[in-house]
Amino acid sequence: MSNEFSLPETMKALVIRSPSDGPNIETVPTPKAARGAAVVRVLSATVLHFVRDMYLGKRPISLPMPLTIGTSAIGRIVEPGPDATKLKWGDVVFIDMILRSRDNQSDACLAGVNDGFSSGSKKLMAEGYRDWTYAEYCLAPLENLTLLNADRLLGEPSSGGLGYKIEELNFITTALVPFSGLRDNGLKPGQTVIIAPANGPFGGAEVIAMGRDTSKLAELRRNVPYAERLQTVPITGDMQADANELKKAGKIDVYLDIGPMQAHNSTQIKSFSFMGGYREDFAIPHGLIVAKNISLHGRYMYEPKAVVELIDMVQNGILKLGNPSGTEIVGSYPLDKWHEAWDAAVENAGVGKTVVVKP
Repeated sequence: MSNEFSLPETMKALVIRSPSDGPNIETVPTPKAARGAAVVRVLSATVLHFVRDMYLGKRPISLPMPLTIGTSAIGRIVEPGPDATKLKWGDVVFIDMILRSRDNQSDACLAGVNDGFSSGSKKLMAEGYRDWTYAEYCLAPLENLTLLNADRLLGEPSSGGLGYKIEELNFITTALVPFSGLRDNGLKPGQTVIIAPANGPFGGAEVIAMGRDTSKLAELRRNVPYAERLQTVPITGDMQADANELKKAGKIDVYLDIGPMQAHNSTQIKSFSFMGGYREDFAIPHGLIVAKNISLHGRYMYEPKAVVELIDMVQNGILKLGNPSGTEIVGSYPLDKWHEAWDAAVENAGVGKTVVVKP
């Protein structure tokens, strides 16, 4: 594909200048490509359910300001950096929101969402990447851009394609964290995994989904494929009663915890926690872990290899998107309807529901 396109001098972007004021649509300079980065036309950006409260000052926020906010997204390369050797103009890519320092991988942050926990991660966002995906264009590191096979993903099934819409590819964002947790813990086909709070089945595993809302557990069972491999167990708050229900499933191979920071006092943490977003420490039963030869594994989001592996699963047709997998796009909004998009994400925070903005 030849490049007959020139970037406009300015673009529309959702910019936050102060938590007390919240974000606003502004006309800002269009970012320019640089070494190690590319300018991407944003096609569809994921709206996470917590961004409304965060960007409107109802949750703690740590960001350099002013900042063009955003999350992971699907986009098209419009200006690759001079050192890009694989990505080219016109390529469709997944834009990963996890920024990592090239000379210290532990300095990591969530672009457009949180500047991390170290001085290095804060420097990375403040001085490197402040033009993110709730905008017509964003500037992203080359290593954050994973090439997508657009013909395969978006093509008609009659021509060998999977027939997805652009916005359906945003479910990759949602799937990456639980996929990484199962991947890191070495879950194998035929094994049994407990997921709490419930987040749906992956691969050939037997899944026990735990949650406090029994109606959502019932909805999960109705909507997931291979429902015969799914058991649901309500979280009652009575640790012994919940444990007895889990024992009925037999041998448990993996427990994946992806609870929110508000759940730091939940009963399931008295068992084990792997990937939750908790802000406080909790006791670990050291003797039980040693006696039963249990491994604990923590991960900040996911590693780059997990992105490639998950996308390969989608492109190979192993991981389905859309209705066949029990997932759906429940809202697609233009950028100037960002507030409506955020409200929709909060109202549809259940399993398999995704909201996007399309700048």
